[in-house]
Amino acid sequence: MSVIPRAELVEGDDGRVRCAWGAGDPEYRRYHDEEWGVPQRDPVRLFEKVCLEGFQAGLSWITILRRRPAFREVFHGFDAELVAAMTESDVERLLGDARIIRHRGKIEAAIQNARATLALDEPLDTLLWGFAPAPRAVAPHSFAEVPAVTPESTAMSKALRKLGFRFVGPTTMYALMQAAGMVDDHLAGCFRGGAEVDADAAGTA
Repeated sequence: MSVIPRAELVEGDDGRVRCAWGAGDPEYRRYHDEEWGVPQRDPVRLFEKVCLEGFQAGLSWITILRRRPAFREVFHGFDAELVAAMTESDVERLLGDARIIRHRGKIEAAIQNARATLALDEPLDTLLWGFAPAPRAVAPHSFAEVPAVTPESTAMSKALRKLGFRFVGPTTMYALMQAAGMVDDHLAGCFRGGAEVDADAAGTA
């Protein structure tokens, strides 16, 4: 692959120009091309993203992506009802499973977040998308223009914490907004910037 004039964009061997972070590792490339920034409204996949963004705190996202199949296995496909029924013995078992992130607080948070999801007065997708900002008028030209926290992610974090969710800080919730397509932070010049992607396909990612 060849680097094009703007260092934050890379031209791949397929001729497509991408955000540089998504141009190297094959799993990152797939995630960048097919999932990141694609509007996601499936409540199961959104619950998964809430949990996995929490597991990512303090780690690189590629660490989570490579473990996502195992996370899906041990957390019952992120079916909130099944996760909510998990017990302390399940926590202890997962603490011994090297395929996932063995962090007691994060494992317990996933279970608590499932219980909080089941207790909601509205569907999870309705709740989360209620915090989505208006679409960007202009795509960012540099990742220096991409925030880590916004008023919307702060409001989402505050609301979720009040509802009993854990590991849902403002920075984590902005990452969720990016992952779920509530915001599109692909750079100007990236082939995905402003592009429409089949959300049904994203729902199976």
